[in-house]
Amino acid sequence: MTDAVGSIDMPDAQDEAPDSKKARKGGKRGKKGPFGRLALFYRQIVAELRKVVWPTRSQLTTYTTVVIVFVVIMIGLVTVIDYGFNQAVKYVFG
Repeated sequence: MTDAVGSIDMPDAQDEAPDSKKARKGGKRGKKGPFGRLALFYRQIVAELRKVVWPTRSQLTTYTTVVIVFVVIMIGLVTVIDYGFNQAVKYVFG
């Protein structure tokens, strides 16, 4: 049976791994001890933190203000809905 990619019974040539190459076990981490791996992990963390674009002080205050205002609005909305449900339940049941 053949589909758009190739035969289901016979895998593509690029999918087959040659027998002469053996996959290394562990890669880079295979030859390092636990402290070497910990140091590598720390170096990778520092490298990733250097890529981060940090906001300026004005952007940070703007974002913080927006979040606080949004939270206050949502608290108000939930309070009004809760009060409305409370009054509806009191009217129906008692």
